[in-house]
Amino acid sequence: MSIGGADLTSKFALDVQGVNQLKLDARQSSPEALKQAAQQFEAVFMNMLMKSMREATPQDGMFDSEQTRMYTSMLDQQLTQRMASRGIGLADVMVRQLSTAMNVPPVVEGDAQGLPLNAPQEGADLLRAEAPLRGMALSVPQGGSDPLRAKSRVESYAPAHVEAFVQRLLPHAQAASAATGIPARFMLGQAALETGWGKAEIRGADGQNSHNLFGIKAGGSWKGKTVDIVTTEYVNGKPQKQVETFRAYDSFADSFRDYANLLRSNARYQNVIAQGQDAAGFAQGLQQAGYATDPAYAQKLMGVIRLVETA
Repeated sequence: MSIGGADLTSKFALDVQGVNQLKLDARQSSPEALKQAAQQFEAVFMNMLMKSMREATPQDGMFDSEQTRMYTSMLDQQLTQRMASRGIGLADVMVRQLSTAMNVPPVVEGDAQGLPLNAPQEGADLLRAEAPLRGMALSVPQGGSDPLRAKSRVESYAPAHVEAFVQRLLPHAQAASAATGIPARFMLGQAALETGWGKAEIRGADGQNSHNLFGIKAGGSWKGKTVDIVTTEYVNGKPQKQVETFRAYDSFADSFRDYANLLRSNARYQNVIAQGQDAAGFAQGLQQAGYATDPAYAQKLMGVIRLVETA
């Protein structure tokens, strides 16, 4: 998208002329200028994240110097500029918010390639783009005698891959909810955590999908199909790679049914069912019952549940 010749997404991140042109176009309060300004803000935000990541890694190796650090910083700025052209959702939220506040017509959904604004973005995993924006608010003057009180709430926002994951499995989660009393969104959150939003589902050596959404291991009492994979287990708080045997199902519906049956029939999970109406109680109950060895499992699960609730 070009605004008065200032397409910042395809230019060098430090192009002063492009930024000045953006300022001139923004004064016209056009929807295109608003979107471009929001993308530029998103690029700055992403650059801050990238900078924090760099600072958290060692930079005093044999081949590191002030010059390499300078060029690395320039590369990061250009990379985040490019990634912002795809977006992580922040710019879209700002555009919706400011369009209402400034009475600017909304930009037509989709970028120059015809992609939806909330499509999965390259580099999103690197910057944890799926962090929830729900509940975020921007204070914007909207006229009247007291502009400081004129606030507008941002709509709930969920990335496209979250929406797709939830819609695909929602009927099965609702059926399991009817059997256990646990809200469907809590179980969807756990399925998302265990499978990386469906991107890391358990598969056999032949690539066959096990449909195991909850990482349930086979155990001696399991008489059904199984699959062996290398997984990470925490022993005394330290991660270790080891081969484990997991249950395999014919469908996702079977996975949810077996999960619901596990919670209902196993005494160790009775506290989970008892606290199933509260996300924190559900997550903590699973961890305390020993569902996973990861010491941060409950915290991670609550974060994913919050994102599911935006879908």
